[in-house]
Amino acid sequence: MVIWSVEPAVPGSAHEYKYRFYAGRDGRTLVRYDNEVGKGDQKHIGTDEIEVPLRFVSMQQSVRDFMADIERLKEE
Repeated sequence: MVIWSVEPAVPGSAHEYKYRFYAGRDGRTLVRYDNEVGKGDQKHIGTDEIEVPLRFVSMQQSVRDFMADIERLKEE
């Protein structure tokens, strides 16, 4: 996990964070959260890295959601 406090906000995001959270295995992405310039907050799922928009509530909630995704992946 990497989190920066930035000003101004990353274009596409309405909060003061630039972040990336990554969980993978053997060089393959299992789940990744980030906010890219122009794309905003998003989740990438699986090795095909399917992109799903995320609704940002707070950084604490984003970390909880990411950790919950990791727990779900462990169960699969």
